[in-house]
Amino acid sequence: MISHGLVAQNRRARYDYSIEDSMEAGIVLTGSEVKSLRLGRGSINEAFAGEKGGEIWLMNAHFPEYEGARNFGHAPRRERKLLLHRRQIERLIGAVRRDGVTLVPLRLYFNDRGRAKVEVGLAKGKRTIDKRRDVKDREWKRDQQRAMRREV
Repeated sequence: MISHGLVAQNRRARYDYSIEDSMEAGIVLTGSEVKSLRLGRGSINEAFAGEKGGEIWLMNAHFPEYEGARNFGHAPRRERKLLLHRRQIERLIGAVRRDGVTLVPLRLYFNDRGRAKVEVGLAKGKRTIDKRRDVKDREWKRDQQRAMRREV
């Protein structure tokens, strides 16, 4: 049973987007959602965050139902409110409206106090050529490391 630490990570986000800034946000969950996450079940691969009613909401995140809470369970893909300070919310909403960036959840984890947190990133979409350049740079660095190891 996982009680603290990383629950889910959106590894594809760093490939598809260039992350300009990131911040930690709390998340409003029901009891069965917390229990499901403590078991390490949950996915934010297809999730995104958006503004609704002057607040930031996490949408399309999948937290499977907790087996022990069949009668009092939760909807696996419901929208969940993110807890941020008012200035952070205004800054994020302004960036989305002004710059056309996307709010992408990067990690879902439990902090040291056992609270569920989401790391949300301000992201701009990459074009295909940018993705190719990143792959090329990553392979070049890997080849350099191999060459350095062979010399030593």
